[in-house]
Amino acid sequence: MKSYQLATFLTIVLTIYSAVNYYIFIRGWQALPGNNLIKSIYSIVFAGLFLSYILSRVIERFGLTELSIALNWIGSFWLAAMLYFILFLVLADLLRVINHFFHYFPSFITSDWQKTKLIYLCVAFFSTLIIIVAGFINDMNPRLKTLDISIDKPSKVKKLKIVMASDIHIGAIISNGRVKRLVDEINAQNPDLVLFPGDILDEDVSLVRKRMSGEPMKKIISQLGVYAVPGNHEYIGGFDSASNYIESLGIKILRDKYLLIGESFYLVGRDDRSRNQFSGGKRSELSALLSGVDKKMPIIMMDHQPFALQEAVNAGIDLQLSGHTHNGQMWPFNYIAEKIYEVSWGYKKKGNTQFYVSSGYGSWGPPVRTGNYPELVVLNVNFR
Repeated sequence: MKSYQLATFLTIVLTIYSAVNYYIFIRGWQALPGNNLIKSIYSIVFAGLFLSYILSRVIERFGLTELSIALNWIGSFWLAAMLYFILFLVLADLLRVINHFFHYFPSFITSDWQKTKLIYLCVAFFSTLIIIVAGFINDMNPRLKTLDISIDKPSKVKKLKIVMASDIHIGAIISNGRVKRLVDEINAQNPDLVLFPGDILDEDVSLVRKRMSGEPMKKIISQLGVYAVPGNHEYIGGFDSASNYIESLGIKILRDKYLLIGESFYLVGRDDRSRNQFSGGKRSELSALLSGVDKKMPIIMMDHQPFALQEAVNAGIDLQLSGHTHNGQMWPFNYIAEKIYEVSWGYKKKGNTQFYVSSGYGSWGPPVRTGNYPELVVLNVNFR
């Protein structure tokens, strides 16, 4: 991403972030009783929450890893809290606007607005706390998703067990313990093939190297290999450093490449569509990429972002595996994801092509999931 584009993007994000925080702060201030001590404590705590994520990104540049990670955790949870505080406040404002015209609030609400606002603040706070705790527990416990897939093409192997994990986002939040658990879960499935359809890393490769967070990945056992494609976050963190690190873990990156595996099926890996945005140059057209492929044989493809599904259908892909969407990760963003993507999570067959879009194993930003659950996907593929 060019410097002026990055500056513009950061300006917009920080403006929105600041405006949302101001709105939450001022409404909380208005609801609190007129006690200077309480409001002073509230202001200090709120300022710390507001600055935590920003400071974490600044401090990590100076190598203060533990402090930056602690602030990152606080700031990430605050991002989730912001969402639900805003929803509670918007709901309150909407009800008040309607009441202005129809006067339907009972007297026990309208007789003492200050008391009503304080009670609503408490309800919003404890409800948000419960949502975040539940969402964190959900995020920390990925499910095992198993699918049976039939591909009506001949192959030297009749069955193939693929284990897929998209969007791990190894970084400040998802680190050694979670990665080791992932590897143990993968190996427990005794896979023939392990695939990572993008966003193995979050952003900062140097932090991952320093903490050796990816080292457990070296212990993945797979008969036919371990492969990945780039995701947008590999580009955000700098593709060259990200790809070098991933391949040092024993994971082969397919960047607009295909392989004939075991003389049985083709594995195709597409570059991420965000390549042009971050590093210049466009990814190959799928028709050109497949020019040397024998389409009488099964073709399995990884493409991080599940856009333009018809392109895969037209190209004769048998099975496409994607991630990226997180299915919105937090409610109600799952409804937005469902509008953006033809498949935001789950299985779909379109023509002769089958698609599976994973909700991801990890999380981005807040370690909170309220719109879905994280997953490790096992695909039992049967050939003719």
